[in-house]
Amino acid sequence: MSAVKKVAVTSEGPTLESRVDARFGRAGGFAVVDLETMEVEYVDNGGSQSMAQGAGIQAAENVANAGAQVLLSGYVGPKAFAALQAAGIGVGQDVDGLTVGEAVEKYKRGEVPMAASANAQAGGNK
Repeated sequence: MSAVKKVAVTSEGPTLESRVDARFGRAGGFAVVDLETMEVEYVDNGGSQSMAQGAGIQAAENVANAGAQVLLSGYVGPKAFAALQAAGIGVGQDVDGLTVGEAVEKYKRGEVPMAASANAQAGGNK
């Protein structure tokens, strides 16, 4: 497995100080953080927020297209989790309540275990 260079974090805003959005599929966006430089690229997820179905899968595509190897979020549903796994993206859950920067630092310290399964129900608006 190659080294992780970029981590995507579900985010309520575009900076390291923004709060982690607990939702994945309907998150406001993703802060994609370069682990070497800590530079942040914000990927808007607004299109997925208004979808009646498939928001998690669309969000997974957005994360994959951003080049992230790992996603940090609060809750990820089963379809989105499967889409992320198919794209080779590791999923770290239960980082809600932190800022984007705090979540990334926690990941860098090895304190965010990679999930083996989803932790939200399908279509749960999370």
